[in-house]
Amino acid sequence: MRYLLYTLFLFSSIYSFAQPAIVRQDQQIKKMVDEVSEKNIEANVRKLVSFQTRNSLSDTTSGTTGIGAARNWIRSEMGRYSTESGGRLKAEFDVFTQPADGRRVPVPTIMKNVLGILPGTDPLDDRVFIVSGHYDSRASDVNDPKIFAPGANDDASGTSAVMELARVMSKYKFNCTIIFVAMVAEEQGLYGAVNLAKRAKDSKWNVAGMITNDIVGNTYGMETGLKDNNSVRIFSEGVSVVETPAEAAVRTSTGSENDGKARQFARYLKEVGERYVDQLDVKLIYRRDRYLRGGDHTPFSQAGFPGIRVTEMNENFERQHQTVRKENGVDYGDLPEFVDYAYTQKVARMNLASLANLALSPREPENVGVVTSQLTNKTVLKWEKPKGESPAGYYVVMRETSSPVWEKKFFVTDTTADLNYSKDNYFFGVQSVDAEGHESLVITPKAVR
Repeated sequence: MRYLLYTLFLFSSIYSFAQPAIVRQDQQIKKMVDEVSEKNIEANVRKLVSFQTRNSLSDTTSGTTGIGAARNWIRSEMGRYSTESGGRLKAEFDVFTQPADGRRVPVPTIMKNVLGILPGTDPLDDRVFIVSGHYDSRASDVNDPKIFAPGANDDASGTSAVMELARVMSKYKFNCTIIFVAMVAEEQGLYGAVNLAKRAKDSKWNVAGMITNDIVGNTYGMETGLKDNNSVRIFSEGVSVVETPAEAAVRTSTGSENDGKARQFARYLKEVGERYVDQLDVKLIYRRDRYLRGGDHTPFSQAGFPGIRVTEMNENFERQHQTVRKENGVDYGDLPEFVDYAYTQKVARMNLASLANLALSPREPENVGVVTSQLTNKTVLKWEKPKGESPAGYYVVMRETSSPVWEKKFFVTDTTADLNYSKDNYFFGVQSVDAEGHESLVITPKAVR
């Protein structure tokens, strides 16, 4: 809360024409955050490990081992959450046949993502937020479908966190749709995410944000000797691959390469996550992913959706993609005893707080513009309210051009703002806010006359 208090002090002392932005925790969201259970997360991870392997090419007929047993169990758990939610959560398989690729899929294979769809209650709000982990696993040989491949941290941790979000959040109502996904075939080539991103594109879903939680349970870096259970990384791309030449020209002229939708989404998780989760420092990493690695957000980014990756601060590569063994006194392999479940709980709570705040918020303001019709050392912003909606007001945010996060925030009830700061020296944005303080994503202004 120190950041928010500092912001309030700045605005109460500098701005005489705007109301201070009083940002508080919503007690319903706080209740949801508190319901996220470390015990449940650990139980889910250990259950997933009990299937011996979740390699996407493994057995689909056994009731106790292999990818088939794992996906059926996840689907049954989603069904249980559905019952507990009064039927609001819709549990289903997203089924597809993955063609042979000559590399990691030797023959055409039927694969299944597991979805828990929580429909929104506002018929005008078509936003869709997707949160995922991948439930498949691997050992050193990615094409060995029989060897023990526990995949406790990579990525039973992320899958378990998403399942716990579905359990908690399905008991509540939100304006827009949230989809909780256990992805398949991440290790074979992101194929589950490729299929779901294509489905979203073909079905014209308005995917306002996609989060993949991948490797979110380790706090100890073997090479560095660092232990950090307070920090988590969010990777986000700067420039969308579907950017048009006209959009590229605007970006170049305004220097807004750090203000794409994915970056705004990542900033939102940092602000709101730290608002609700104690002892959490969200690190914004300005690249799509780590070197030599990829995640299930990538196909969504490539489809033009804002996709981000949440992952632990310190990775232990002796326990990723490794056959379980002991060599020279070193334990290799991704076993459940190496997962820090309290840390995974923190990460899950960050996800929940951000998604709940977004899904309860009004839709974003429309046609946000910064007036550039004359030379001036001030800034005039104007926008329109979301169609069919009347937010309680709007937050205008600003930051130094060199800052990764929004530094100042204040509240207005009109659809214009006249700022005593130069548009040449700062970045600005606008977000809708309701009477309870739930903020939409930030929209950055376009130049208007």
